[in-house]
Amino acid sequence: MLPKRSYLLNAAYEWVADNNMTPYLLVDAEQDGVVIPTEFVKDGRIVLNISMSAVRHLIMDKEAVSFEARFSGKPMQVYVPIRAALAVYSKENGDGFVFPDEEFLDDPTPTPPEPKKGFQLKVVK
Repeated sequence: MLPKRSYLLNAAYEWVADNNMTPYLLVDAEQDGVVIPTEFVKDGRIVLNISMSAVRHLIMDKEAVSFEARFSGKPMQVYVPIRAALAVYSKENGDGFVFPDEEFLDDPTPTPPEPKKGFQLKVVK
């Protein structure tokens, strides 16, 4: 079966955002493939604000969470393989979900996508 973590992550994110709170993502910074600002890692973990006001181009799919954000004023493309996502919770009250341990396929971690530049227009008929 497919790991349930990506489904739970999306649901938890929507639940926190729908309650007008700030979704935070707890990440295992020591997992392979994690691309994060290492200067903010404590005890092998990092907490990332993934609210729409804090990030650009947020993508949460079955493989990873990726987005662009600024850290100390510097833009950075962040990439968190789904196995490294440990929890999603609200900044305001700490309520949220810690994801259960589960087995993941030993496929190599996909490479992070290239950051998008500018707007993309699409003709809709």
